[in-house]
Amino acid sequence: MPQDDTPGRDDAERLSVGQRLETVGQLAAGIAHEINTPTQYLGDNLRFLRDSCAELLEAEIDPSDRQFLMDEIPAAIADCLEGVERIARIVAAMREFSHPGVDEVVEADVNATLRGALTLSHHAWKYVADVVTELDPAGPRVLCRRGELHQVVLNLLVNAAHAIADCAEAGDGTRGSIVVRSRGGEDFVEVDIEDTGPGIPEAIRGRIFDTFFTTKAVGRGTGQGLAIARSLVERNGGSLTFCTAEGEGTTFTVRLPRGFVELGSGGGR
Repeated sequence: MPQDDTPGRDDAERLSVGQRLETVGQLAAGIAHEINTPTQYLGDNLRFLRDSCAELLEAEIDPSDRQFLMDEIPAAIADCLEGVERIARIVAAMREFSHPGVDEVVEADVNATLRGALTLSHHAWKYVADVVTELDPAGPRVLCRRGELHQVVLNLLVNAAHAIADCAEAGDGTRGSIVVRSRGGEDFVEVDIEDTGPGIPEAIRGRIFDTFFTTKAVGRGTGQGLAIARSLVERNGGSLTFCTAEGEGTTFTVRLPRGFVELGSGGGR
């Protein structure tokens, strides 16, 4: 019987924290860029508003200039509000991801978790892929370790973006797509992360959940991502599976029971 390299229950929390720290490090530059962009146009718009208001209050201005300011000032205010909301979404998603109570079993809003993970991974996919969300309108909820679910989904999204980027570099640079789905059954909830990357070669499909196995270049992860993702899903009583076709893409599916099932009590491995 081949050796199972999946981290066991005793190692799951330690590896989860380690990967979480690694992921935070990898996300830091991207998140800084994501926050910097709205911050820049907030500053530009606020300076415009300051100067425009001073001009309106202190000087006689041409009627055409007055009309310009009347049109542009509300637009600048709207841009400022949009920037503030964008920063707030990024910070809220990061707070959710880095919440220290990762071992606490709570009711998780699956759709909210997916939206938060998309916000955090935006820098990874925005230049290479279009994202389509097909979220269950019923808003499925599960009892689980919410931080771990967020971690798994984020890992799968970043992997999908990397796969598409690698495919684009090897081909004609065409943008790919990532489809994020949620669906709820009576006793379970499923999440799909589907990409249009190169697919997983048949020769390595049996190894992708092995610890430290990776096809990524140096600096793009330690190779523990999928092994830990599967371990975390199973620790919450669920399963992580995939289907793939070379040249067409890959879909990873996270399946979790509605009610929390501790590892070793009938769910997971």
